[in-house]
Amino acid sequence: MDSDISVKCAWGAPGEQINKISSRELQINKPAAKTIQSPDGDIIDCVMFHKQPAFDHPLLKGHKLLNPPKIPRKHNQTRILNNKFQLWSLSGETCSEGTISIRRTKEKEILRATSIRKLGRTFNIIQKDSINNGHEYAIGAVTGDAFYGAKATINVWAPHVETNPPEFSLAQIWIVAGTFGTDLNSIEVGWQACLPYGDSQPRLFIYWTSDAYRKTGCYNLQCPGFVQTSTTLALGAAISPNSIYNGQQFEIKLMILKDPTNGNWLLKFGSNFNEEIGYWPSSLFTHLNYKATTIQFGGEIMNRKSTGSHTSTQMGSGHFAEEGFGKASYFKNLQVMDSNRNLIPLPNLQVLASNQNCYNIKGGTNHFMGNYFYYGGPGKNDKCP
Repeated sequence: MDSDISVKCAWGAPGEQINKISSRELQINKPAAKTIQSPDGDIIDCVMFHKQPAFDHPLLKGHKLLNPPKIPRKHNQTRILNNKFQLWSLSGETCSEGTISIRRTKEKEILRATSIRKLGRTFNIIQKDSINNGHEYAIGAVTGDAFYGAKATINVWAPHVETNPPEFSLAQIWIVAGTFGTDLNSIEVGWQACLPYGDSQPRLFIYWTSDAYRKTGCYNLQCPGFVQTSTTLALGAAISPNSIYNGQQFEIKLMILKDPTNGNWLLKFGSNFNEEIGYWPSSLFTHLNYKATTIQFGGEIMNRKSTGSHTSTQMGSGHFAEEGFGKASYFKNLQVMDSNRNLIPLPNLQVLASNQNCYNIKGGTNHFMGNYFYYGGPGKNDKCP
């Protein structure tokens, strides 16, 4: 069930197709009070907070404003390096008070969707016992009775990703509850390359589903649900700079936590997690409206075997875990939030790779990196034909 990332445009007569594309563009891309041109060709729309896509969701009609967009603050040089990590904002431009920053969805991205309804949808169900429809993983996981948040520091790479047919490579945090049948609830955040943007730049993304990826959920703001509050970040926009092999490492810090007052899941970033991107209202979920029972961290790729052999799409840096700091990709300072809303080290972290000859993972603990693991690999090689 991974056909959502294939290029398939034959879903109607030409006139009908054009009308559907135009209608979908208008539905996703809300009227902008201001537009910002990014150096990489992206367009960032500054959309009034109350007109964002989230409020098209029937469960969010009349949704009370919980966390209004914040007025951009001046940052010192250290904060700029830590918090302004997207190409479009490096010039210093930002959206004004009362608006949020949204990356405009392009027509070619709609054309890449299998159908208009599947725009931005994925089927990356995280089952540990098999390779799932071409999805391969290297993850660290913890399970328990109740988790209320998780955080991680992740280094960012620009991995090689096969484009014909299109594949993807990502690193993310999963917040999970329910079963892997029809009622899986999942919240996901991290960086990804290729899907669904048509290039290999690493981009900040979010995802959610409340029914095991069947009918609900999507990437970023391409369907109603996630309420954005940030004026300084645009979901789906390119991250810059990226880590350099045997050189400087560039990291992003992300945290998801359940608000004890209203039950919503907040998404934060920044050096001290003091910047909010937005939140998932608890009403979107059937299990995560209460708690999470599994937290996962790690990498994922799509292997289409288009030439009959394993893909050469890289995970992370494209190098195996044993190469270590500066060469392998990593997650560090991993913590989860317990029922007392305390951030604690990971209890009984289990690491696994679904295809160890192609991508692997090695975990540990030390003073510098806390709970951590290195992960990744090149894909196709002598041991991964």
